[in-house]
This record gives sequence, structure tokens and C-alpha cells, in this order.
Amino acid sequence: MKHKSFILSVAAVLLLGVAIRATPDQPNMQSAKMNLQNAKANLIAATPNKGGHRGKAINLINAAIVEVNRGIAFDRRHNHASVNATALPDQPHMQAALDFLRSAKSDLERATTDKGGHRVNAIKLLEGAIDEVKKGIEAGE
Repeated sequence: MKHKSFILSVAAVLLLGVAIRATPDQPNMQSAKMNLQNAKANLIAATPNKGGHRGKAINLINAAIVEVNRGIAFDRRHNHASVNATALPDQPHMQAALDFLRSAKSDLERATTDKGGHRVNAIKLLEGAIDEVKKGIEAGE
């Protein structure tokens, strides 16, 4: 009987471990990072001459990705679980990047707040990237 109880206890612990690992690791932060990467890919695919705003937006996105990664790492170490710009027809990549940036910002705003200040820094950088992409759309070169 003791052997059977021991086996059941071990099985319960293993199932608990699987259940804990099945929980997504910071889904809003991960989604934000994916949206940032998608925005960056679309900006890279856009035609390069946007009055310098496209390049500035890419740099801000790179910085935001770094901050999101730092926020994820911070959270792991500390055991924590609208703009009306319209794209011109020849600017699909710029508009797609803007949409991804807005999604990333929304994801970051929904994430838990305690990320060692990195989440807030990423949001600020995203706001800058959003502004630069909008200016690039307006420049339309």
C-alpha cells in the first residue's frame, strides 16, 4: 500500500510540473515581441526612402525589443508570472508595420506592470517608432 501511495504521489508531482509548464510564459510580453518583430520585418521590406523616418523607426523597434527581452528576463528572475493615419496604396509595408506596432503597444499595456521599468521603456520606444512610421507614411517617398 505504501508503494502504491508513493507512486501516486510521484505521478501527481509530475502532472503538476507538466501543468505549470503548460502555462504560457508571459503571453503579452511574448506577443508584443512577436508584433515588434513583424513590424520590423515590414519596415525592412518597405522602400527605404521615407525621409529617414523608416530607419529611425527600425532603430526604436530594436531598442523596444531589447527592453521587452529585459522585462521578460526581469520577470523571470523575480518570479512574476490611436492614431488615425491612413496608408497610401503604395505603402502596405509601412501600414502593416504601424498595425504591428500598435498591437505590440497594446500587448505591453496589458502585461503586468512590474518588469523592472523595462515594459514602460519599451512602450515609450514604441510610441516613438509609431510616430516615425506615421511620418514615413506621410512622407510617402
